[in-house]
Amino acid sequence: MQKLMYLVRDAATTDGDALRQAILAKAVPAIRACGGREIAVFAADRDVAAGKPVRQISPPIRAFVSFWLEDAADRGPAEAALRALAQGLDGYLVVESRPVVHAMPKGERTPGMKQISCVTKRADLSQEEFIRIWHEDHRKVAIETQSTFGYVRNEIFRALTPGAPTQWTAIVEESFPIGALTDPHVFYDAKNEAEFKTNFKRMMDSCGRFLDHGPIEVTFVSEYYAG
Repeated sequence: MQKLMYLVRDAATTDGDALRQAILAKAVPAIRACGGREIAVFAADRDVAAGKPVRQISPPIRAFVSFWLEDAADRGPAEAALRALAQGLDGYLVVESRPVVHAMPKGERTPGMKQISCVTKRADLSQEEFIRIWHEDHRKVAIETQSTFGYVRNEIFRALTPGAPTQWTAIVEESFPIGALTDPHVFYDAKNEAEFKTNFKRMMDSCGRFLDHGPIEVTFVSEYYAG
């Protein structure tokens, strides 16, 4: 089985709810028909509109879709269905790991919100050291300094679509309580200002050890698990 992850790009003014509904109604059946399993749709819809994304590519990322196939070579119909719904589509074959597993009610919106970040390895680090810091040192920091209840790493193995951005090393999914969307104290699991500052600094220092923040993209989304 191989995991595929697609970035659905469209204008910032595109109705996120309409895009989500179109993906669920039109693309998900096509994905399922070509053998897709464990299908998840992540949309920048009205439920997360209060978030402040970091957008550097144009058109911006408005949704993500991930699923598993026995063979990525069978992705054609799924990819075509997704491409028909937006201005741009970037697909990647990824390697998944789940340091924190969360419940995803099938056919419903997962409670809370999800922050999905496209991140890049520091150029001065070897791949081995990057993985060691991220998977060992940073895992503990991320869990201890944030209100994260779900954490999925998607290390990019290769691009699947022509012209897909090549600057990113991984796509990271983090699930938070909905309050974290607008309240940094909730995001950093802090009971007071002193704890917030401590957790924030610890997190930023840890990220700085292995990430190049220059090309980062951060998108806030609602998660819908289609199974």
